[in-house]
Amino acid sequence: MGQLRLTPKTVSLGLSDLSLEQAKSKGAQTLVIGTANAGGVIPKAWQETLIAAAKMGYEIASGMHSRLADIPELAKLEDTGQTKLHDVRHYDETLEVGNGKPRQGKRVLTVGTDCSVGKMFSALALEKALKELNVDARFKATGQTGILIEALASPSMR
Repeated sequence: MGQLRLTPKTVSLGLSDLSLEQAKSKGAQTLVIGTANAGGVIPKAWQETLIAAAKMGYEIASGMHSRLADIPELAKLEDTGQTKLHDVRHYDETLEVGNGKPRQGKRVLTVGTDCSVGKMFSALALEKALKELNVDARFKATGQTGILIEALASPSMR
């Protein structure tokens, strides 16, 4: 679809630069904050754009440490039904702690020494190949990027 860069100095993904209005006219429904800064805090300078997007009916997704819902105007817009906020790093429900009891299905754990070594790519490639063989397979994300890629997720990083 495209990208919204708040300054021309921002790294480009090689996609078309679009305004909120242009992206909306092309069918965009969600504004994804696709970057991480030091500390994972949503800068005040971004808030005007996020609020404008919410007022236009965009849903907003973020994997940042700070919550979208902690921005009062965004929280108010969500409360009135004008937007939906997705703070994918944060999960407010209680998760069951591992107890050693057997679970249904088989699991493949991809591990590596650091980020960006191919764990998620490998897991997604395995899922695709298994599905092509008519095996019931699902990618289950454990981090913010994976959650944005696949909705079946439970964040482990908080």
